[in-house]
Amino acid sequence: MRGRIIVLLAIVVFAFSLRTAVTSLTPLLDRISDDIGFGNAVSGVLGMLPTLAFGVAGLVSPALGRRFGIEHVTLAAVVITGVGIACRSMSNDVPTLIVLSCVALFGMGVGNILIPPLVKRYFADRIAPVSTLYIVFVQMGTMVPAAVAIPFADLQDWRFSLGVWALIPLAALGPWIWVVRERRAALRRHAELPEDARDARGLDEAVKTSVWRTSMAWGLTLMFGMTSAGTYAMFTWLPKILSDAGASDSLGGLMVATFSGVGLAATFVAPALCTRFRNPFGFTVLFAACWFAGFAGLMWAPMSAPWLWAILCGLGPTTFPMALTLINVRTRSSSASSALSGFGQGVGYLLACAGPLLFGILHDTTHGWGVPFLLLSAMVCVMVCGAWIICRPRFLEDQLRPVAPPVSTRGLG
Repeated sequence: MRGRIIVLLAIVVFAFSLRTAVTSLTPLLDRISDDIGFGNAVSGVLGMLPTLAFGVAGLVSPALGRRFGIEHVTLAAVVITGVGIACRSMSNDVPTLIVLSCVALFGMGVGNILIPPLVKRYFADRIAPVSTLYIVFVQMGTMVPAAVAIPFADLQDWRFSLGVWALIPLAALGPWIWVVRERRAALRRHAELPEDARDARGLDEAVKTSVWRTSMAWGLTLMFGMTSAGTYAMFTWLPKILSDAGASDSLGGLMVATFSGVGLAATFVAPALCTRFRNPFGFTVLFAACWFAGFAGLMWAPMSAPWLWAILCGLGPTTFPMALTLINVRTRSSSASSALSGFGQGVGYLLACAGPLLFGILHDTTHGWGVPFLLLSAMVCVMVCGAWIICRPRFLEDQLRPVAPPVSTRGLG
């Protein structure tokens, strides 16, 4: 019991840091650009780095986890994240800022991928509540840095406002060192490999060569990637959409906060939908309908009910925590969970890069919002198709060869 409590503490503290390098930066871009000198092009590059770094991390994290153990790799990710955040705040030129941002974001990306299989390994009997808890902390780590970035910068400067978030991975370091030490001790105490490790040995070759060939992996990828594309497009462009309609800058910021806040509230129910219903596909259709209604309102009557449109659009990305939960619901072992998480999030985040980029290009080309919203609507339709595949009640292992037997998960003593 004590071991699982410390593992849970390690997971949720690190989860809180998984977006801080993203949302602590964007409110400060004007101040940073005035200090070290860069324009809109560099701001655009910095805006694309999160999904790009998360995608790359997703493609390499499962292999690292199989080679060194997911606990060891997660500990390394905690260190990399903290070092990247702390050192980035001391940047004096654009290349240094970009490189160190990539370091911090890569560490966070590894955490994105490996936390779901860690939940599977240590909390297989509590997937819904533990998934809810850690995703809530991810969402809080998205909202809080954005809300306090400017006040922190006013208190001292932008370097302080960026660097202070290195304290979160520093706080996670102690629990993760304990987890790694106990995992090593647990392996030494047992003459045989734990069941999930035996399963990993049998699955490794099949996972490396076959997971990308399964319909379930592509279903998760489309569900996750298209949800992320729409979410990041809204984060980037919602203030501009409203300002073009006559809204003030403060209202635009408030609507982004509302969009994020609704997503946080939805996190409390999404994992339960995936564990209590054999096939939660119907809920993804409902959330897609929320996207469509929000898009229609923003496109045709943005100032008639901006709060309503922000709330409806905020309900749409409920499919994001659903996708994260389905990673564990649709796998039997932590090995398969790691493989599905890596492929689905890795390729999904790479696809998500296109969301805010193409939305902006289409707006500049057409000088309106109609075509960009048609693009997002098409992405939502693709998301629904992916959800139809991954929501069906079956297991990834049954689509892999050789098929691994059902296993129980085992955590720390």
